Amino acid sequence: MRNSNPMTRRCLMASAGIAFGLAAMLPAQAQETIKVGILHSLSGTMAISETTLKDTMLFLIEEQNKKGGLLGKKLEAVVVDPASNWPLFAEKARELITKEKVSVVFGCWTSVSRKSVLPVFKELNSILFYPVQYEGEESERNVFYTGAAPNQQAIPAVDYLMTKQGGSVKRWVLAGTDYVYPRTTNKILEAYLKSKGVAQEDIMINYTPFGHSDWQTIVADIKKFGSAGKKTAIVSTINGDANVPFYKELGNQGVKASDIPSVAFSVGEEELAGIDTKPLLGHMAAWNYFQSVKSKANDEFIAKWKAFKKDPKKVTNDPMEAHVIGFAMWVKAVEKAKSTDPDKVIDALPGIEAPNLTGGVSKMLPNHHITKPVFIGEVRADGQFKVVWKTPGLVAGDAWSKNLDGSKDLIGDWVTKKCGNFNTKTNKCGGA
Repeated sequence: MRNSNPMTRRCLMASAGIAFGLAAMLPAQAQETIKVGILHSLSGTMAISETTLKDTMLFLIEEQNKKGGLLGKKLEAVVVDPASNWPLFAEKARELITKEKVSVVFGCWTSVSRKSVLPVFKELNSILFYPVQYEGEESERNVFYTGAAPNQQAIPAVDYLMTKQGGSVKRWVLAGTDYVYPRTTNKILEAYLKSKGVAQEDIMINYTPFGHSDWQTIVADIKKFGSAGKKTAIVSTINGDANVPFYKELGNQGVKASDIPSVAFSVGEEELAGIDTKPLLGHMAAWNYFQSVKSKANDEFIAKWKAFKKDPKKVTNDPMEAHVIGFAMWVKAVEKAKSTDPDKVIDALPGIEAPNLTGGVSKMLPNHHITKPVFIGEVRADGQFKVVWKTPGLVAGDAWSKNLDGSKDLIGDWVTKKCGNFNTKTNKCGGA
């Protein structure tokens, strides 16, 4: 029998509408994810280094989802391409945080890209995990630095060259790409070398633009500088695809490691995959991880990575391991906080520990840097590195250099001091 009461029909329709609305909401709730932002250059001069880090994050997110995700939800990667364009990094970071609503961002390589996004993360109170060695002189509440500070890479490398390499290096070529990381790192190294008695005339400093390709004159100048009768070494903070023609020119001009050894801070297995390494045998890199380091954790990671990439020749490198450690720490902090709320996760991260791939356990410090081992490796013919020296244990990352007058009294401490540049002499925050 047809119901002819208009009020009854309206009530039935309203009830049906509510039921439909609830039904429509259920799948959305079931599909809710925790979004993870990936901010790495996939084009431009830094793509040679950063594309692999994007893939690393996709791999780590896939592995975590196989374990059931996080807080009962699946993780969802949100990838953007800032295209080696430093202002675009800030724009893409804002897009990830405000439009995509990501809970955390893993990204940047160059310090100029990190400096570009810092105001965005502070303004919007989001979290950035930064996985690459850098110049230090920074400790920000919204950033966690899982790459090396200078005391975890640059200083140990110079110490090694001074004391172990071929009877003590006396002359120094500091060659870098022209931006904040090489300039600040070389400022620290220049002060450190002078404190060890190295004369100004025994230090040659050279900067070139991103993507620089014509190295003939510069390498000739390095050879001339190294012909003064003193053992000479190159300390390289050259970044991105400029490394390929630089190393080719070293080979072309016969600059052998036995004559003028070089140690690089931004050249790993990924960069060497693009060049003939035979002329580079014996030249070095300083990192906190090498693929060639033997450990159960590293062997397992390498096997899984090659399977993920479907490429048995795919290599691993140091910044990848930094993302592995940082991602594991973020997962643990979220689980500890039982939330992805930035303030709760930021407070939970100091003290969190995660295994590194070389057999140790890294710890997040109050200054938002981590503990890491340091390795010096020599280039092998197969593009891998032979480890020739390592620290006996893990080294705690210093946010501020003890070799610079304006920094030696500063510490970062976001646990007790709630300050990134606390002056231990004046007991004031702000570096004064």
